[in-house]
Amino acid sequence: MRRLGVFLDEDNVFVLADKLTGKLEADRARSYDDHLHTAVIPPAPVKVKLAGTPGSIRRILILMVRIGTCSWKYPSWYPMVYSSPAPENFLAEYAAIFPTVEVDQWFWSLPNPATVTEYASSVGGDFRFTIKAPNSITLTNTYRHAKKNAGERNPDFLSVDLARRFLSAITPLQMRTDAIIFQFEYLNRTKMAGLTVLLELLESFLASLPDGWPYAVELRNPNFLKRPYFEMLYRQGVVHVFSEGYYMPPVTDIYRYYHDLLISRSVIRLLGTERAQMDEVAGKRWDRRLSPKDEDLRRTAAMVLDMLDHDFDVTVNVNNHYEGSAPKTIEVLQKYLAS
Repeated sequence: MRRLGVFLDEDNVFVLADKLTGKLEADRARSYDDHLHTAVIPPAPVKVKLAGTPGSIRRILILMVRIGTCSWKYPSWYPMVYSSPAPENFLAEYAAIFPTVEVDQWFWSLPNPATVTEYASSVGGDFRFTIKAPNSITLTNTYRHAKKNAGERNPDFLSVDLARRFLSAITPLQMRTDAIIFQFEYLNRTKMAGLTVLLELLESFLASLPDGWPYAVELRNPNFLKRPYFEMLYRQGVVHVFSEGYYMPPVTDIYRYYHDLLISRSVIRLLGTERAQMDEVAGKRWDRRLSPKDEDLRRTAAMVLDMLDHDFDVTVNVNNHYEGSAPKTIEVLQKYLAS
């Protein structure tokens, strides 16, 4: 049985691979939340009617969280995750343990069709991806260190055409996608006049995207996380990505302030802050908790449980840079979810 997975049979009926105290009546999986873009995809955990002891209900709720990592091809995860430091198929072995993963490689370029097909064939039907859209869609300007046109305005900023081409390229993963993440960099005044301007552009972009995909937005401006932003996402049926790290406010604070403006789906990314320092200390060995964040993980677990109590569908992705080892962090988070 997978660690924190929700299992659907071929008719999208809830299945548990464990004996739990209490009565469980399966509901049919709903295609998607009422607030979201019209979709025929069932990536969300199915809603269930629960009856039994508080302990048994808590265990069932925890199973409804999808917890995985940001990327997966790390030889130092042997033997925690992999059968060897260089298995034949990293993703297939990863998917035998975790129910979800974040794909970040396409943040830098459009996907190779053969790679998309390989990923789709490497995982089971209940496995889910969160996928970062190309940053060529979310960058207002090219990077200053770019080889050409450095620092110039990006003609593809919030390009619906480019987004459509990207989604077309990953169509084989559509039924297994929990979120398409549009991740923005920190936007200073030279790149974006302010929140009002961004929201006008972003809402027009989101409203023009194809139906049938679950969209999510991640901002890196703490001062942009205000009611107008969350109200816009709610209108468009789009997920706010809770990112812990990069000098953003604690995800638990943002949830406490704006939970009433969230659609009932959540993506949480535990990222960390000092990436360069963590790289130096880790030395490409991602098998140890180098910077334990137990108190933060306790608070995150409490937030996740509150989301579940309010019928949220929750995906958590953990980065190696958060503590030093994403699989080790996940073990601790699971412990706090169960306590």
